[in-house]
Amino acid sequence: MKRLLSLFMGISILLTSCTLPQTVQIESSEQLGQLNHQENIENLGQENNEDLEQSESQEQLEELEKYRTLLSPDNELSIVRKPSPADYSYYHGKLTELPSGMEQGDLRSSDLSGIDLKDKFEYLINSDFDSKTKWPDKLPDGFDPELIIELGKNPGLGVKELHKRGITGKGVGIAIIDQALLVDHVEYKAQLKLYEEIHCIDNEAAMHGPAVASIAVGKTVGVAPEADLYYIAETHGVFENGKFQWDLTWLAKSIDRIIEVNKRLPEGEKIRVISISLGMSDKGFNGYEKALESAEKARQEGIYTVYVNTDLFMGLGRDPLENPDDINSYSKGKYWSSDRYPYNNDKLLVPMDSRCTASPTGTEDYVFYREGGISWAVPYVAGLYALACQVNPDITPEVFWREAYNTSETITINDNQELGKIVNPVKLIERIEELK
Repeated sequence: MKRLLSLFMGISILLTSCTLPQTVQIESSEQLGQLNHQENIENLGQENNEDLEQSESQEQLEELEKYRTLLSPDNELSIVRKPSPADYSYYHGKLTELPSGMEQGDLRSSDLSGIDLKDKFEYLINSDFDSKTKWPDKLPDGFDPELIIELGKNPGLGVKELHKRGITGKGVGIAIIDQALLVDHVEYKAQLKLYEEIHCIDNEAAMHGPAVASIAVGKTVGVAPEADLYYIAETHGVFENGKFQWDLTWLAKSIDRIIEVNKRLPEGEKIRVISISLGMSDKGFNGYEKALESAEKARQEGIYTVYVNTDLFMGLGRDPLENPDDINSYSKGKYWSSDRYPYNNDKLLVPMDSRCTASPTGTEDYVFYREGGISWAVPYVAGLYALACQVNPDITPEVFWREAYNTSETITINDNQELGKIVNPVKLIERIEELK
């Protein structure tokens, strides 16, 4: 059941990254969430003894116990838990034919060794797969999973050139609030300084956390591979009566916790940006104002909170076999490429599709996502901001975004359509360094 909940949460967050939910706002457990676990137990015990009220209290207590809060003991920064790797083999396992319908294109941890794929290039090139996907001996001409993985690891658009210059985010802290993390993954284990959980339902590592962490700070995947990572796993609401009710009260608590942690860090090692891969609004989200208040408190402490709709940015598409460093390899992101999403070249565009990230299935496993969501763009922006903070510690979000737009590029796609403003990481960081 927990695996299904984690899968549901991953899908929900990805969908929320693209479009804001149209859920009906109902009364939730927000009031209970303002108290710690022990206070809830005491309050529930003070209910009167009528059978109905006792039953309701027990149900509330059982609901609360699904969620875990674990903070570092004795004010030390620590890894409070190591979630187990995810197992996706139960999802598909050994296949006799390629998935269709809603599952089309998801080949993660699937055994395809018994399927004839020689004429399935178009299907495969538009599919997700991971280190545990088993391929047949013969694949279509031109389809090379290992090459696709290596190209997908590259953050693209010249970011690796900045790394060669020593601009890696070193000395800058990035905080991420997301789902449970596979804390020992080789992409970010060395960078991870803190892992805590606040109102977290996940037992095993979820797909979302390793992806966003590696996009931000991964040693081969990340934009800022030497930035310090501070991570809080948190569930953005509660499951009630078979439905998920968004409640950002715990997100606000997580931001507050990051502020508290940051106050104990020495100068030169401060957290400068929080990455939250979630689209938020006052419609359908309980606790929205609390989350905004906490983000404002973070801003006053010099921490920029970036989430899906903080600023004008979108994600780029890319053919899996094209060079990530070549700006002409990019196109509109797959999810917004249709005419339903008119685009006026008014947003900063960063790489999003055809990314290879850390996988939750093993500490050395990787996963290729043919189509991303804005969830993948948020940690990319956070990583860029960390690079900016390294070269110019006095940078502010306002100056960062101004210069990101000023140094962006425009290309022509589909023969006559302009696509911009595409981020130019090298020009952006050079410009910010000049402003010191």
